[in-house]
Amino acid sequence: MYYYKYKTNIGDLYISASDKYILSISYFKEANLKKIETPLIKQAYTQITAYLNDELKEFNLPIEIVGSDFEKTVYKHLMTVPYGQVISYKQLAKMIDNEKAARAVGGALNKNPLSIVVPCHRVIASNNDLTGYAGGLDIKIKLLEIEGLKIVNNKVVK
Repeated sequence: MYYYKYKTNIGDLYISASDKYILSISYFKEANLKKIETPLIKQAYTQITAYLNDELKEFNLPIEIVGSDFEKTVYKHLMTVPYGQVISYKQLAKMIDNEKAARAVGGALNKNPLSIVVPCHRVIASNNDLTGYAGGLDIKIKLLEIEGLKIVNNKVVK
């Protein structure tokens, strides 16, 4: 497994990959990986840069989602939330047919290994408040604003 660190307009991003798949996109360095910019990692960076510059709305990357079956289900459903839209934790829990699992959904999102590509930044509280994000609320706000959403006082204004 390999990783490479990039400076972006939202801060440092660490992208890691195997020979076939993007495995993580994170704001923090993972331990014990070899620092090599592979063509696949470069491809991911190119697409993320285009997204951050509002030139790309959908990613086309070979990804491998690592996690429990529950986490993989949450991520799979989250990836159906369209660009420029948000849903609540409760709505996402309903999507996976477990309406009472909103807290568990939040826990799964907290472990999301593929930030931006698996768009956990699109999940907000039921009252439209922004909630936690691995990269911090400032980055969550920037990502939502890139997607055309208006944020006022840490709340999505519809």
